[in-house]
Amino acid sequence: QVQLIESGGGLVQAGGSLRLSCAASGRTFSSYYMGWFRQAPGKEREFVARISWSGGRTYYADSVKGRFAISRDNAKNTLYLRMNSLKPEDTAVYYCAASQTYFGSNPADYGSWGQGTQVTVSS
Repeated sequence: QVQLIESGGGLVQAGGSLRLSCAASGRTFSSYYMGWFRQAPGKEREFVARISWSGGRTYYADSVKGRFAISRDNAKNTLYLRMNSLKPEDTAVYYCAASQTYFGSNPADYGSWGQGTQVTVSS
């Protein structure tokens, strides 16, 4: 399995931007579908965005469409999430996840997870 480490979270005012990174170990990063998920206190983990092996296909939750952008650099074994126009309701722990088999929006599709990075958006 691939090992994942997220970074880039923090405290930002509403309307601000952040870029999350997810560094992957191993030499097979390019063979994984990758996704970003988030979990707010008292809520279930929810899908944010996902990207195909090559980066040619991306999908977003309706709540972030037009504000967030997922991308990957397979040469650097790194996944990114650019977050613009942040809202207080975006506050959550953000997780990156990897799947070798399924390219879906269900957390159960992903077998490898990072430890998460906290994003807090103040109003």
